[in-house]
Amino acid sequence: MYEPTTYEITTRPTWTAPPAPAVPPVILPSEIPPGVDWVTLPNGMRTLAYTHPTAPAQIPVPAAQPIPAWAKTTALLAPTVGGGISAAGIGLSYAAPGLIAMTHALWSAAALVVAAVIAVPVLIRTTRRAVSGTGASGGGTTTHITQNITATGLFGRATGTINNR
Repeated sequence: MYEPTTYEITTRPTWTAPPAPAVPPVILPSEIPPGVDWVTLPNGMRTLAYTHPTAPAQIPVPAAQPIPAWAKTTALLAPTVGGGISAAGIGLSYAAPGLIAMTHALWSAAALVVAAVIAVPVLIRTTRRAVSGTGASGGGTTTHITQNITATGLFGRATGTINNR
């Protein structure tokens, strides 16, 4: 299937670390950046490493401010208003049947007033026609009253005459 290769396959040698220097490099203290210090590792080796400051920087704590009066008033008033609204809702739920009956009664009273406004003038008109006789039955007599009243002074006695014609 495959023809034999004529090339020789070679492998590359694995990488090896360079030999360690005999003398470790020397770092002057002026070359060490801030935040770096000598530390001892758990296996006993000493090395340079970044270190955290021993005491955290003190953050200034703001002075306690007194709570404004409007905030106290609002905080105390909010549950009171909410409780009042809930009490009103409960009261309305208990009063709903009575309120419905009262609205029906008010509509009936309004209808009665409208009926009275219409019926009373009609009734008065028909009563006048029946009494005066000027209705459909024919003519009748009418009464005319003339008054003459005289009074003297602020607290004087009034006298008058009535003439029937």
